[in-house]
Amino acid sequence: MSQKLLIIDDEPNLLYSMTKALRRETLEVLNACTAAQGIELVRSERPHAVILDVRLPDGYGLDVFNEIHEIDPRVPVIIVTAYSSMETAVEAMKRGAYEYLLKPIELDKLREHVERALEISRTNDASTILASEEPRSQQRIVGHSPAIQEVFKAIGRVAQQDLTVLVQGESGCGKELIAEAICAHSARADGPFLAINCAAISETILESELFGHEKGSFTGADRLRIGKFEQVDGGTLFLDEIGDMSGVMQAKVLRLLQDGSFQRVGSNETLRANVRIIAATNRKLETMVAEGTFREDLYYRLRGFVIDVPPLRDRLEDLEPLVAHFVGIFNGELGRQVRVVSPEAMRRLEMYRWYGNVRELQAVIRYALLHAVGDTITSGSLPPIVRGDHDDAHSAAGPSDGVAAIASMVREQLTRADRNLYRDVHSAVDRILLDQVLAHVDGNQVQAAQVLGISRTTLRNRLSELEIGVNSPNRPEISAD
Repeated sequence: MSQKLLIIDDEPNLLYSMTKALRRETLEVLNACTAAQGIELVRSERPHAVILDVRLPDGYGLDVFNEIHEIDPRVPVIIVTAYSSMETAVEAMKRGAYEYLLKPIELDKLREHVERALEISRTNDASTILASEEPRSQQRIVGHSPAIQEVFKAIGRVAQQDLTVLVQGESGCGKELIAEAICAHSARADGPFLAINCAAISETILESELFGHEKGSFTGADRLRIGKFEQVDGGTLFLDEIGDMSGVMQAKVLRLLQDGSFQRVGSNETLRANVRIIAATNRKLETMVAEGTFREDLYYRLRGFVIDVPPLRDRLEDLEPLVAHFVGIFNGELGRQVRVVSPEAMRRLEMYRWYGNVRELQAVIRYALLHAVGDTITSGSLPPIVRGDHDDAHSAAGPSDGVAAIASMVREQLTRADRNLYRDVHSAVDRILLDQVLAHVDGNQVQAAQVLGISRTTLRNRLSELEIGVNSPNRPEISAD
């Protein structure tokens, strides 16, 4: 999918070198030499990311930043300047700049930041049902089932209360969309909203991301960094996969929740931030507390209000509107004109277990549009794993079709900048594998363990982790003998 990058800078040589270094087949690079030109291009071209100089001939960069975010509050903006100043750096990050870089710019490092910013834009585009010109406050979650209606009501009850919220649900069920909806309907709707995945990065980097660091505080800390808590002061911070946070980080987040105070890495100065925390997890925190792997005091702090998000298989009434929603998105993205889903294809979609939830459905519909002939999605357009052609895939076309389907799903996750890819793919594969093996041995765990070549204890633990219960509708009850 082609994207647009806007560079606003009044140095012709730098504009030329950045444009040359960053332009590629799928990225159009736009240039502006003045603030006025830049703002007009943001309004007319809707770039997916912006590089913005602080000093422009007709305006101050941070004022231009404010105007850009009035036009599109979701676009990532990378601030660049030749004049190092703590005040400018702090102010830029507090206003919500994606990154702050000093000139002369290292083009390789700039390319990395631009790629990450574009990934954020791709994720935003894929996870909302809006046209690009609509603001975040109008985002909505698709569905009309009783289960999702309960979620809507819970959002309405808690949005204005400024409480800490814990969102619980399986991977791919839309926990971040719920966090965004809470923010959009809260008193902090006009404030910043930032998200960070606690499972995607190491403890050291996570601490720096959340709290910031002083120059020289560790190897590679070549400048002051303002953390997410300072950046989002007055707004909302979404901590995804908080169950994967280390004990040390749990203690520091607890302190912030108790009195709003924290310290940058390498500093003894205590800072304060007025931040609303929305946390999410696909793990059982109550079990982790009992096992001693998650702090009990933090657990109860996070449970100011709990929203349980149902898996897609428990709200199949929402499948048809979700399919229509994703078909609309991918028609535009892929240049297709699909209008119809055949009854057999819809039946296959309804029969599938959706262990990857709405995120997996999104990948499947994109695959289906790529393989559809004409304006109709047929069962043949669906990935083999969804249409249930396991035998056909091996006998007629060979195993490569199944591999291709998995590879397609992985590529879809990569376009979303998913930081749980390894875990999610292995969990999805294990669910299918264990379900098939247990069905083959009529639910006998001892025989299943022998077929798999693992111990019965390992099998039991994996079944528990994946929440594969004894009454799966796809196989007989699992016997203990």
